[in-house]
Amino acid sequence: MRSDAGEQVGWRRAAEVALYGPEGFYRRPEGPAGHFRTSVHASALFASAVARLLVGTADRFGLREPALIDVGAGRGELLSGVLAALPPDFPVRAHAVECAGRPEGLDPRIRWHREVPRGESGLLFANEWLDNVPVDVAEVDARGRRRRVLVDREGTERLGGEVTGADARWLERWWPPAGPGSRAEIGRPRDEAWARAAGCLEAGLAVAVDYAHTADERPVLGTLTGFRDGRQVRPVPDGSCDITAHVALDACAAGAPGARLRPQHEVLRELGVSGRRPPLSLASSDPAGYVRALARAGEAAELTARGGLGDFTWLVQPVPEGAPEAGEEPGPRPGRGAPAGPWAAGPL
Repeated sequence: MRSDAGEQVGWRRAAEVALYGPEGFYRRPEGPAGHFRTSVHASALFASAVARLLVGTADRFGLREPALIDVGAGRGELLSGVLAALPPDFPVRAHAVECAGRPEGLDPRIRWHREVPRGESGLLFANEWLDNVPVDVAEVDARGRRRRVLVDREGTERLGGEVTGADARWLERWWPPAGPGSRAEIGRPRDEAWARAAGCLEAGLAVAVDYAHTADERPVLGTLTGFRDGRQVRPVPDGSCDITAHVALDACAAGAPGARLRPQHEVLRELGVSGRRPPLSLASSDPAGYVRALARAGEAAELTARGGLGDFTWLVQPVPEGAPEAGEEPGPRPGRGAPAGPWAAGPL
């Protein structure tokens, strides 16, 4: 990445270049999977659960050919897994949204985009995307003022000017100060990014999955960190590591009718991912089947484990046809709402 190593800017600008610039982390050939493991990479059971969610969404909203839009698609791993898990005759329009180029050998049914396509109906799914939407960091100084944290390319920080305007209002509402030295990530860009993405959907479900926190448990020192080669490292905005921070998903969900926050361990179990061990009797009648079932149980246990992947939070937001788009005042509009179906009062 070419920049003046001594220039200090806000973390949002620094991370934007470090992650998505011409030599940014997310443009590296190995992709995110070369540095950290998500639920998608942990087990094909995750993609199977998303496939069941897509089928349920199509039924709930009366969609004959639903879309599956994967925001922050990486190298298309989740979409490939979902397409493999769906019934062979199930019609679907698969869209990947990613800043990196389309990988070679990808299923030709998957369409590749830089921006979320508009006007589709179905399931919009963003797994560990919002945590990589860059945000600024604020720190409370000795006089109780919330000041923007500036950083250079080598990760050296200093305090800049006081946070004002829309960012200050966001902090006041969603992340009140906790005394000198306390820090906060200003999540307003994520609220706006999520509203734009969900607003592109005509009807269906918009789902964001991420490590998250809510207003009653904001971390005093924030959560900004880095990952490289499978290890957590100091965040340095030079393109060599992922830069991530947990998401204030309650702020993202605010104002969206019907939006709910659910822990991953609950949602996945309701979507059929069970860590229950197979009966020992199967070991005698079908040894190979027992080994396969035992492996699946282990993978399911990892996806739903407390203290691990099971602690992810799912933001599930219904988008009825005719709902107001982001920034639009709610009011009567033509179009039907979501028809009743087996998922209308289901787990989500």
